[in-house]
Amino acid sequence: MTHKTNCTLPQELMEKINAEGMEGLAGLIQVIVNRAMQFERERYLQAGRYERTEERIGHANGYKPKRVKTRVGEIDFEIPQVREGGFYPAALEKGMRSERALTISLAEMYVQGVSTRKVKNIVESLCGAEVSSSQVSRAAAEMDAILQAWRERPLGKMPFLFVDARYEKVRDNSQIRDAAVLLAVGVTESGKRQVLGVSVSMSEQEMHWRTFLQDLKKRGLDGVQLITSDDHAGLQAARRDVFGSTPWQRCQFHIQQNAQSYVPRISMRSEVAADIRAIFNAPDRKTAEFLLSQAVSKYVKTAPKLSAWMEENIPESLTVFSFPIQCRRSLRTTNGLERINREIRRRTRVVGIFPNEASCLRLISALLMETSEDWEVGRKLLRMNESMET
Repeated sequence: MTHKTNCTLPQELMEKINAEGMEGLAGLIQVIVNRAMQFERERYLQAGRYERTEERIGHANGYKPKRVKTRVGEIDFEIPQVREGGFYPAALEKGMRSERALTISLAEMYVQGVSTRKVKNIVESLCGAEVSSSQVSRAAAEMDAILQAWRERPLGKMPFLFVDARYEKVRDNSQIRDAAVLLAVGVTESGKRQVLGVSVSMSEQEMHWRTFLQDLKKRGLDGVQLITSDDHAGLQAARRDVFGSTPWQRCQFHIQQNAQSYVPRISMRSEVAADIRAIFNAPDRKTAEFLLSQAVSKYVKTAPKLSAWMEENIPESLTVFSFPIQCRRSLRTTNGLERINREIRRRTRVVGIFPNEASCLRLISALLMETSEDWEVGRKLLRMNESMET
């Protein structure tokens, strides 16, 4: 028997939001999270409110109030309780994780004396006027333990691996430096995506990539049939060293962007882009290679540097033709990671310059952990049984 739960928002709340606009955002968050927690408890108990079922495994036991500080102010939540214990709603924990990471990052800046007036005001509104170094340290240690456990969790078979890098500003010995943020996403045998790992470091690029990829293998990453990435500095040597002969697919989106640097005249750009798209959209590798040879010959006189570049680089983006046509579109670029990077950029922009590497890793890990959890209940990237049929 499956119980039904009514999760619609009350009419009076919607009228409140319509009347108050953004001023009613805190109330909206409060009701949505409270309702989500109620729904979680009902699923946990396998019974709705006042419902009698044979599947019920426990009993509701009222609510416990909890005040949480967020960027829209303090919000009072009602935490559903279970008489037999053992239940805590993930809706509140997951929804507040990146919020706490952002708050800690800002507070670290404030405590260490590197904040701007804007950061000071934000911290005061989030944490109160007084923020001590001991408070920040305790909060950071608690969150870091959760995030480290997630980053070090065991992995398994992942037929497809996507890797990417971005950069964040980090303070290091009174200097502001660019820290590389390495990110890995895998596709499971069931076709679902998972964020596998993240690393932040200002170390030499090849060594950072090698350590990052080795860590994925130590945690049990296995069965990789294809690695998709851009041509990041240091990655190729590390990839060959760690994953040996695993095929590599160079991101077609990035390689098309890179090609524009070799186009001698602006008037040629659209024509070159169309020729490259035709190669990538070919029905099979034989056709793609034929179209590539035509393009190389076409530009050998009018754009010799472009012609030579295409002949050398574009074959690295044709590896995906070895896989069934049903899954090529999802495997040929790192566009899925670009969407993650945009969300990271949106949140890290609030911080601006991180006070240290740990603070940067904390916030980005929290965001990625939530993203990966959302993917677990979301749609599949690939239908593996169908896609892997040749």
